[in-house]
Amino acid sequence: MTHKNILICCMIALIYGITSCKEAKVQENKETQNVVSTELLRTSQSWDGVELPDYLQGRPELVAVKYVFPAGKKLGWHHHPVMNYGILVQGELTIIGQDGKKKVVHEGEAVVEMVNTIHHGENRGKEPVILYMFYLAQKGIPLAVQHPEIPL
Repeated sequence: MTHKNILICCMIALIYGITSCKEAKVQENKETQNVVSTELLRTSQSWDGVELPDYLQGRPELVAVKYVFPAGKKLGWHHHPVMNYGILVQGELTIIGQDGKKKVVHEGEAVVEMVNTIHHGENRGKEPVILYMFYLAQKGIPLAVQHPEIPL
């Protein structure tokens, strides 16, 4: 840090009643930063192009779930009786519908899952997949229904 920067930090510290230059710099940065909003997704369709169903009647239950898929892991066949969407924050996830349709979701992308349609997910990569999913459910309705009778 140059003498000029130290002097500026100390002056800011005196003005704001802060005890250290480092703290002054952090506070100065907080005051000059703006919140950035980026819409990742706006849709009324799941990833396969099918229209989402109408909302359920009654009191909603919102559920947020973090999933971690180890490299090479495949989820079993399942369907969701409720609407859900998520953000993939690490890795690459391949979603496969029972009809053979595929969707590869990349890091940073949002995805709207199929509702009442059987599908499964696979991590075909070499690193874990981290996926945050948000469900629009109701008490007593499962987030997913497994279909172990269908082989992978």
